[in-house]
Amino acid sequence: MTTVTAKRFTLSEYHRLGELGFFGPDERVELIRGEILQMPTKKTPHSVCNTRLVRILIRLLGDRAIVRGQEPIILPADSEPQPDVVIARNRADDYLSSHPEPADILLVVEISDSTLSYDQVRKLSIYAEDGISNYWIFNLVSNWLEVYSEPYQESRDKFGYRLKRIVLLNESVVIPGFPDLFLDLSGVFPMQHEKEI
Repeated sequence: MTTVTAKRFTLSEYHRLGELGFFGPDERVELIRGEILQMPTKKTPHSVCNTRLVRILIRLLGDRAIVRGQEPIILPADSEPQPDVVIARNRADDYLSSHPEPADILLVVEISDSTLSYDQVRKLSIYAEDGISNYWIFNLVSNWLEVYSEPYQESRDKFGYRLKRIVLLNESVVIPGFPDLFLDLSGVFPMQHEKEI
């Protein structure tokens, strides 16, 4: 009996495919544990939440850190996800020489509607495995923020976060690495009544 196995790609092979024009200019793909995954088209609430979050974080953080919106990060196990938002430590070259790696990253954020279970399970697992200390999910289904911290290894192939906290729409949350900075969630989430106006 013949066994069928999926072709897994290294980071360098993935980058080479991009250089060769294998992916279309508007095609949204990520490399996750060696697999090239097509990402779904963003819905309007997702885009609005993302835009607001990036704008507010840039205003709050100023020159204290780098806010990256929908840009790649490098993870050790042949992964190059493109989180919706990343807060990275300042670096003189603004990450020209390479995308941020776990040691550079203060916070990874995913904004989730159609990808919610994927972000809560698979993305959460790879971020925890690779030592991302703070992971947030803006849950647009339930309209709250899921705050994950303290990554740990549960078993040989299972990783997660020890702490999960729910922050509601009308609350604020401290930005990791900046105990003096608070993000007011009411200015980030698209509200139902806004859609009706």
